[in-house]
Amino acid sequence: MLKLVENLGHRHDLALADTLTLDFAERTRGRLRAVTDNGQDAGLFLERGRVLQHGDVLRGEDGTLVGVRSRAEAVVVARAADWPGFARACYHLGNRHVPLQINDLVLRFKPDHVLEDLARRLGLATSAEEAPFEPDSGAYGNGPPHESRRARPAHPPPSLSG
Repeated sequence: MLKLVENLGHRHDLALADTLTLDFAERTRGRLRAVTDNGQDAGLFLERGRVLQHGDVLRGEDGTLVGVRSRAEAVVVARAADWPGFARACYHLGNRHVPLQINDLVLRFKPDHVLEDLARRLGLATSAEEAPFEPDSGAYGNGPPHESRRARPAHPPPSLSG
């Protein structure tokens, strides 16, 4: 079994021997038995408390490098028509302390009929989809958001000053 013992973070300069595709729940675990995308048995023996992100590179005890991929899973996609409605939805859904993936005017969360109803009552259009789930790590998370989420939105929200 390949023992994966260190998360090297996002690295684009390394040659990968394999990839490991995991859903969000699996990516939250520091200890996990899994099978790589090439069929090799692997075990995660990683620092606890850090969520694996799509694009992270894991190093095995033997030096093998394995890339992390996010598996598509059932999610609810909630789309807002405008920034004020989006801000209200972020506030109210975030106040429920559930993992949320936040993009421009779009939220993703795990299926939950109460949250789906709340999002619709706040004016968001919801749909069930299969997609990778990469929730925001929050104010006290394990690092900055992905490069893709750091990019400036195509249409930035209006200024709050005056």
